Amino acid sequence: MRLIFLGPPGAGKGTQAKLLTERYGIPQLSTGDMLRAAVAQATEVGKRAKAVMDAGQLVSDEIVNEIVSDRVDAPDCAKGFILDGYPRTVPQAIALDRMLETKGLKLDAVIELKVDEAALVRRMENRVAETVAAGGTVRSDDNPEAFRRRLTEYREKTAPLSDHYARIGQLKTVDGMAGVEAVTAEIEKILA
Repeated sequence: MRLIFLGPPGAGKGTQAKLLTERYGIPQLSTGDMLRAAVAQATEVGKRAKAVMDAGQLVSDEIVNEIVSDRVDAPDCAKGFILDGYPRTVPQAIALDRMLETKGLKLDAVIELKVDEAALVRRMENRVAETVAAGGTVRSDDNPEAFRRRLTEYREKTAPLSDHYARIGQLKTVDGMAGVEAVTAEIEKILA
């Protein structure tokens, strides 16, 4: 089973991916984690990525695509995987489709968690208040202004993926505002 979850920050993609990884025994692949691992392991692509990052630049799509390609070849991905944070743009989606095709693979589903952005901001504010009240540490980007910037970036760069995957008949949508169990049940119906 090879899946992509789409949706803005805070939509519940990570929660649902965790549930599916436990149920199906497939890994959740985070581009950030893959990038850090490639750099730490000093793979050829990891060395190139490190040089770019050390220069204070953003890692190119070419490097990210290569890191994803290498990771998909790992033994734990034999039964499938859930992509988290990739693809972020339509060009990355096209590169992913080509890469999977060369490996004789295809995506089983692209699932978009549809959410109300104003409700997401309220959710984030509540989570921060609860964390602070419990004496926990809040991430530096867990504030309304930073969260709104992340939502804007998502809308501009990543939201066009919905249209792309809808055009090629792969997009399935789920009400991400429902409770965790209800969202999981809808995803299970799609995957059945």
